[in-house]
Amino acid sequence: MSKVAFIGAGNMSKAIIVGLIEQGFTASNIIVSNPSAPKREALAKQYGLQHTDDNIAAANFCDTIVLSVKPHLIKDVCQQIASQIDISNKCFISLAAGISIAQIQAALAQPAAVVRCMPNTPSQVGLGMTGMYASPEVNNQQQQYSNDLLNAVGKVMWLENEAKIDDLLTVSGSSPAYFFAFMEAMQQQAITFGFSQEDARELVQQAAIGAATMVIKNADTDIATLRENVTSKGGTTQAALQVFSDGKLGELVSSAMIRAKARSIEICESN
Repeated sequence: MSKVAFIGAGNMSKAIIVGLIEQGFTASNIIVSNPSAPKREALAKQYGLQHTDDNIAAANFCDTIVLSVKPHLIKDVCQQIASQIDISNKCFISLAAGISIAQIQAALAQPAAVVRCMPNTPSQVGLGMTGMYASPEVNNQQQQYSNDLLNAVGKVMWLENEAKIDDLLTVSGSSPAYFFAFMEAMQQQAITFGFSQEDARELVQQAAIGAATMVIKNADTDIATLRENVTSKGGTTQAALQVFSDGKLGELVSSAMIRAKARSIEICESN
């Protein structure tokens, strides 16, 4: 069984580690490296994995290195590892937004095997959607292993080219915040109607999870049709949807997603 090192002990590392262990991955084959002790020690104590404050020791331990640090630290971490150990047979999985495979390989000073991933925050509750793209150096075994790692926290979609990462970011990477913003606005209006904050939240979150579940359970039905099925002619739902239409909701959502993509490209080009 392959061994894996997580460089960084943040929420995404924890989510993947928990998912792996729940699927039967041997904890002793996992090591997490983090400069401060509390996060890595908590993970080690709870799940029985190994931990260290030494990135080199972690990288030496494993076959697969998950880069789960802040994007501005990726280059330094890669340079540190590549300058001190042989990485020719190792696979790097990057969870960093805005850092391309070419930039990672440049920091590693060789065309290493790199898988670039774009997970989203629902991965923390096992309901993530992760876009993935592998460099040509990644072999079939490494790609399958990378797939298994991210499948531990939700679903995986392999992309036809790396540029699609920017598209996917706007659709699944940033979109939980879009839904949160909509739910927040609904909750606030429900409070204005006189519901308590707790009751308003329950009403909104149950509607959201119910709507999402209906989309999942009716995979052969267009989302537009599901919307139409809820909308009686001349009824309350139609009245509400007409306000959205008058406010050009579709155009607003499109503009927001296009702006998110442009910002993703800007960030990548600036690194």
